[in-house]
Amino acid sequence: MSVDLTTVKRVAHLARIAVSDEQAEKMTGELNVILGFVQTLDTVNVDGVEPMTSVIPTAMRMREDQVSDGNIAAEVVANAPMTEENFFMVPKVIE
Repeated sequence: MSVDLTTVKRVAHLARIAVSDEQAEKMTGELNVILGFVQTLDTVNVDGVEPMTSVIPTAMRMREDQVSDGNIAAEVVANAPMTEENFFMVPKVIE
């Protein structure tokens, strides 16, 4: 797979990135190099290799799941401009 100048400009437009003609030509070459590397990776035989999340063996540290209200409702709404009974007060949006 390769990318041409038109594709680079279209992707830049979709991403809302201003790209000059010089930059687009440079990006075309860079993207083609990246895509070539990805195609090289596709040729690697990974049969029998388990997917992994890290190159070193790690175990997730778990904590007991405890339900709590936190007992800090007053602190949570302390900086809000308007509150009532520890709830945020907001202006009515729909009339």
